[in-house]
Amino acid sequence: MNKIATPINIQKGNDLFTNISGKWRVFTDTVMGGISNGQLLPAVIEGKNCLHLSGTVSLANNGGFIQASLDLSESGFFDASDYQGIEIDVYGNGEIYNIHLRTQDTQIVWQSYRASFQTKPYWQHIRLAFSDFSPHRIETPLNRSCLRRVGIVAIGRVMQSDIAFANLCFYP
Repeated sequence: MNKIATPINIQKGNDLFTNISGKWRVFTDTVMGGISNGQLLPAVIEGKNCLHLSGTVSLANNGGFIQASLDLSESGFFDASDYQGIEIDVYGNGEIYNIHLRTQDTQIVWQSYRASFQTKPYWQHIRLAFSDFSPHRIETPLNRSCLRRVGIVAIGRVMQSDIAFANLCFYP
């Protein structure tokens, strides 16, 4: 069985490493000249180990995002063909966030497959089918057999990001 059939969790301790040997990273639009800012930190919220993505999304200087991302395989690609979608536990500030997927077909940084969800100020379990993901700036349909990266993203409008997430996994 694929090792991502169980949730991708942060390891005990004060770091961003996961049980799949990857490390969550934070990216902002500053890589393209924007001025959004964000941070990603391990946290415990209402007794649950999680990661907390916070910051300010600004549209200035053609910006507009902050993102927590995880490479899904050290060897290149993760085959999610046997799965129907992604599930995740989220706790937020009522804003709408995205999950972005990157594949071997997403060669340019602004290309991705995107699905949105709204947070609540309590833990909720979100399930997004792969059919919920729309191609963004790419015409190629989502190929689940070659996933490279997953991202939790605050994007597209001026907003305060305040989202915690845990137990991300692919569901059969």
